[in-house]
Amino acid sequence: MPSLFAAALFFDGINFLISGTELRGKIVGLIGERPFQGLFSLMSLIGIVWLSRAYRQAEYLQLWAEPQALRPVALIVMLVAFFFVVLAFTSPNPTAVGGGALLTEKEPAKGIQRITRHPFLWGVALWSFTHLVLNGDLASLIFFGSFLILAVGGPFSIDRKRKKAFGGAWTRFAGLTSNVPFVAIIEGRNSLKIGELGWWPAVLTLVFYGLFLHFHKILFGVSPLPM
Repeated sequence: MPSLFAAALFFDGINFLISGTELRGKIVGLIGERPFQGLFSLMSLIGIVWLSRAYRQAEYLQLWAEPQALRPVALIVMLVAFFFVVLAFTSPNPTAVGGGALLTEKEPAKGIQRITRHPFLWGVALWSFTHLVLNGDLASLIFFGSFLILAVGGPFSIDRKRKKAFGGAWTRFAGLTSNVPFVAIIEGRNSLKIGELGWWPAVLTLVFYGLFLHFHKILFGVSPLPM
């Protein structure tokens, strides 16, 4: 358990204390942007591997009973999470590294960006929150909680950095979008256009989700399906 807690602090720490602060700019100034990205990616990978190994080895300390009645709801939430993640990687994304040029387009917020400008992090947030609630033990609280904290806090850090880097172009994009899904649409700052999402990302989501359901017990020792 101490190793798991240390891994969680390391993983969240490098994101909030390095990537999300002025320290990042100082390091980039010393070694350059690409070396920093490579080094940070390596540190992130180390953090994830450390977290995963420590989680598997941590003792089981139950905090609350597993809410079996929520499993059908969890399956729906996880499908939405998969959809967000797939769309994040199959759609133009102005918030991604190297995506700044998209901000100058006539219509910078298209597809999944109309729903949320941070689809990947919202997918991670839904995944981590669902697993945290369903497991109900201390190790899962630390493990999935570390991802949830990063997914919920990450958009604020990203938005702050993008605004500093792109100024008015980012302000325009932020005005057309929202961090929280559907808020920009509800407020009338954007509109939902299902056709822009595409049919093949939806099919890809269903394929990945089906594989997830099939192999989950083999890979993680527990079936996600209701008993």
